[in-house]
Amino acid sequence: MGEVSNQGLQGGEFDLTQFYAVFFEEAGENLANMESLLIEIDLDAPSDEDLNAVFRVAHSIKGGAATFGFSDVTNLTHELETLLDRVRRHELALNSSMVDVLLEAGDVVRAQLARHQGSTTEIPETSDLVGRIKLLASGAVLEPRKAAPAAAAEPDAAVSLLPAGARRLAVRVGPLTDGKVADNLAELFRDIPSLGTITAADGGALDAAGFRRFVVDTPSPDSELVELFSFHVAREQVVIEPYSAAPAPAAVAPPPPAQDDGFGFFIDVATLPARTAAPEAVAPVAASAPAPAAPAKAADGKQRADKSGAANLDSNTLRVSVERVDQLINLVGELVITQAMLTQQVKDLDPAQFRSLLGGVTDLERNTRHLQEAVMSIRMIPMSFVFNRFPRLIRDLAAKLDKKIELKMVGEATELDKGLIEKIIDPLTHLVRNSADHGLETAAKRVAAGKPETGTITLSASHQGGSILIEVRDDGAGLNRDRILAKAAERGLPVRDDMTDSEVWALIWEAGFSTADTVSDVSGRGVGMDVVRRNIAALGGTAELDSVQGQGTRVCVRLPLTLAIMDGMSIGVGGETYILPLASVIESFQVEPGMIQTVGSNGRVVKVRDEYMPVVSLGQEFNVPQPAGDESGKPANEILVIIEAEGKRLAAIVDELLGQHQVVVKNLESNYRRVRDISGATILGDGHVALIIDVSSLVKRARH
Repeated sequence: MGEVSNQGLQGGEFDLTQFYAVFFEEAGENLANMESLLIEIDLDAPSDEDLNAVFRVAHSIKGGAATFGFSDVTNLTHELETLLDRVRRHELALNSSMVDVLLEAGDVVRAQLARHQGSTTEIPETSDLVGRIKLLASGAVLEPRKAAPAAAAEPDAAVSLLPAGARRLAVRVGPLTDGKVADNLAELFRDIPSLGTITAADGGALDAAGFRRFVVDTPSPDSELVELFSFHVAREQVVIEPYSAAPAPAAVAPPPPAQDDGFGFFIDVATLPARTAAPEAVAPVAASAPAPAAPAKAADGKQRADKSGAANLDSNTLRVSVERVDQLINLVGELVITQAMLTQQVKDLDPAQFRSLLGGVTDLERNTRHLQEAVMSIRMIPMSFVFNRFPRLIRDLAAKLDKKIELKMVGEATELDKGLIEKIIDPLTHLVRNSADHGLETAAKRVAAGKPETGTITLSASHQGGSILIEVRDDGAGLNRDRILAKAAERGLPVRDDMTDSEVWALIWEAGFSTADTVSDVSGRGVGMDVVRRNIAALGGTAELDSVQGQGTRVCVRLPLTLAIMDGMSIGVGGETYILPLASVIESFQVEPGMIQTVGSNGRVVKVRDEYMPVVSLGQEFNVPQPAGDESGKPANEILVIIEAEGKRLAAIVDELLGQHQVVVKNLESNYRRVRDISGATILGDGHVALIIDVSSLVKRARH
């Protein structure tokens, strides 16, 4: 974004805050574009186009920051501009030290901008960085510095999965009418040990304003904490601040919602500093602002900056707030339900007498399906949104680990729902770190093994049916079967010498399992892998691991394309209808006498093709009353449905199979409350509500 003209100022009443959102968004795109250019640039023969594009980024951000009074950003980008101007005029030759400093400066500018948006992210001291920039601009040559840990480049990426230093935070939740609601936050820290610890302050009582206060020691970013806390309390009820021993400030009212000025600018007024306030005086808000995302690559694989310094945007595109898109999706969901109700009502009408009506309902069904698919595609984002952050990550890791690593990315144009794509970033980051740290060998070891000295990590994404398949592959040393078995035996896990390779690799997913002799600050294969798999399962996905010793390791992650609409199987249990996710249903068959066997006092199992699996009656599990007149209390013809989650299977007893169809998923917790073994609800064509079964939870409880 170029410098904003002051034309139109009248008596100093012109409010520049209406442009904040656009500036922050464009600055984030420019920084991501600059990072991509610097990583890909040819140091021996950099093109004038690339050098000018990087210069324009610094110039554009400096102009906007100066207009809005962000002096810290202005000062740093001014020094960057001086250095880059000499480089683009060929007065100085670009070298690796300059690239390192420019990337580091980009990270600092990103943190400064996030702070002005209201984030509590700590901004590193810039005096040393500015000094190095000035030395480089004067023509001095700096010794190459080791790359900073990758976590510094991505403050919010996978921190909770890594053994990093914790921060102490003050968390305020409220206003609340019942203080016990906040006690649920402690359960999160018990269930996810890597989050850290939480301690109730003020004796655990509500203060006069209805707030509960906690002290949290955690390595996790603020955004992740808010995401987890929102399972129990509303996002606007959570305020996270750096911990201070001084008395906490008085509680303030929840911030107002984001405002749309009617011209396409979407501004959260609560996160903006006052015009007259110094940059350092910005008040912390509930959550850290998300790090600016890398823009999707253009068709030629590279997105360049235009002459104005802003990232190239298709002139036919329109920026719309996520809230509006979500509202549109909800309305289409309601339309789908209404259409299903109409279809249900007219299905028994005489086709000859009501031909026009039935034809209209058929057209409505077809058009509704097309509208539904079109609207859902609006939330779809290319995987390049995720993949584009990894070149920088790999560059830093290669320098830190003293390895030569090449990153290959395939299928960046493959699209995934925005809600899923934001939550898959952390697990993928952890998998990539594992491949770089423990998967790939050093150059010397690779050459000794007859391999190229440069190791390769491949990220790929592709559509398969109604799912997306994401693979993280490396050509490193692979997993050591004997070492895994030995470690498993040490931990008391059940192991056998005749275990198949897939059974041995599955041990990697056990909680806390690791074959590493020392804990690495980059990763630990096994440490956190159970968290990775649990996070993927929470998205309705699965993760599989395969490895060949000496050749490499591959992790396959399979996810549904969206969580808003799913393919389901309707089942009848007593007089109720439930929905099973179709992706979890393996097969179904009639129950024969003697097929189900009793084990112990009340356990039951069934043998299906040489595999024993537990049996659960959904009628008993959900306390569904049997239809009147059934003296035995059991249906005459029970059906077993084999369902699977996280590689484990369960046989569920149901009364009947009603059919397969797409269902619009509604959040049950926000509309009612959390229910055990239920992941959501939907409205059927006859207007009744059907609960969607949480297969993962059901299988886990039945097998423990």
